[in-house]
Amino acid sequence: MKIVIAGAGEVGFHLAKMMSHEAQNIYIIDDNEDRLNYVQSHLDVFGVHGNAKNINILKEVKADSCDLLIAATSSEETNLLVCINGKRLGAKRTIARISNYEGIGSDMREFYSKLGVDTVISPVELASKEIKRLIGQSAFTNDYEFEGGKLTVFGITISANSPLKDKSIVNTQHLNPNRSFKPIALLRNDKTILVQGDTTLLENDIVYFISTPESIEHITSICGQECYEIKNIMILGGSRMGVLTAELLEKDYKVILIEKDRKKAELIAEKLKKTLVINTDGTDVQALEEENIEDMDAFISVTGNSETNIITSLVAKSHGVKKTIAGVENIDYINLSHNIGIDTLINKKMIAASNIFKFIRKGEVEEIASLHGVDGEIIEFNVKANSKITSKPLRELKIPRTTTIAGVIRGKEGFIPFGGFQMQEGDKVVVFTHTDAIREIEKFFQ
Repeated sequence: MKIVIAGAGEVGFHLAKMMSHEAQNIYIIDDNEDRLNYVQSHLDVFGVHGNAKNINILKEVKADSCDLLIAATSSEETNLLVCINGKRLGAKRTIARISNYEGIGSDMREFYSKLGVDTVISPVELASKEIKRLIGQSAFTNDYEFEGGKLTVFGITISANSPLKDKSIVNTQHLNPNRSFKPIALLRNDKTILVQGDTTLLENDIVYFISTPESIEHITSICGQECYEIKNIMILGGSRMGVLTAELLEKDYKVILIEKDRKKAELIAEKLKKTLVINTDGTDVQALEEENIEDMDAFISVTGNSETNIITSLVAKSHGVKKTIAGVENIDYINLSHNIGIDTLINKKMIAASNIFKFIRKGEVEEIASLHGVDGEIIEFNVKANSKITSKPLRELKIPRTTTIAGVIRGKEGFIPFGGFQMQEGDKVVVFTHTDAIREIEKFFQ
């Protein structure tokens, strides 16, 4: 598969890094030599110095024969033009990253498609929707639903009073009598561990479960947590993400948005229907106290400064706020959240990259999701007739050790499959796999 990426920034680099595990034929274009040299020194890709808007550059990388052209520069106009030009040259599929989430309704997506942009990805829109999901499940660090909630994958911390603490999975089977959920991976001190029968769970482990809807409340309880009701939310930062998050949340919650810039605050107040917009300095602890931060159930910090977001979230925690979410620009910060006391760090570039990544998957991929800080992916496959996954029960298939067949959706019902389960054509299968095993597991679904 030949892939061309325009833009060697964080999104482009993260995409190239994920795709390099696939042994793809990857070209990456950037007019910044330092960025390009950095990518080439860390990844096995072909670097091309130049402006991707230039038709001659696209011809140089033979965009006319590429399977996927991804425009992921920081310029929305550049990305759209690159996709339009690439499509005219003959690129099979084009994807553009854009920042103006307001302009990509269904009508505009159709308009862009006619111009040659097959898919439009808005990092701000994707990140804001993820924040909304996390607010809806207050005890979770991550939350991802498959097929409208027939199966859910979520992360939750093992507390000191959990009956799972210091016990292996085998020794806690009695807590799962209906076999309606399964722990698939855990995060311990930034290290990802694939859960096996002999894996012992420790206090402060973040365990990722897959579950049918009826067992979510039970899992929350046996982990020693509780889903508390969220009513009052404070958002710090009138960034695009802050405004869109407020729009998504204000229908169901009482939302306060704090913005330091007076003119910007006034414009936001005109735009938002129910959110209370306050013009003050959110980095001033006294100002936050004056706005009753201690009465908030959730605090979301999405200013343009990662350090500000982290520090203010810690301030919120120290004032008793139960749920804290901080936006960070540096992908390397993602693993910090669980160590420093913030519930979730959100990186919109990584979310966008993961969303784009599903377009290179083979084997009838339906969905793909990444868990914050976890070295692995969750992939939903459609099962085709006569594919290898249908040939035998799971225990006889020699699935890679770094892969778990986590869940199956058959018809209108979700199942947690164990060794004797055999797949059928039309099943949707949720798989958790280490990045290095992706190519191997794909072969079972081809």
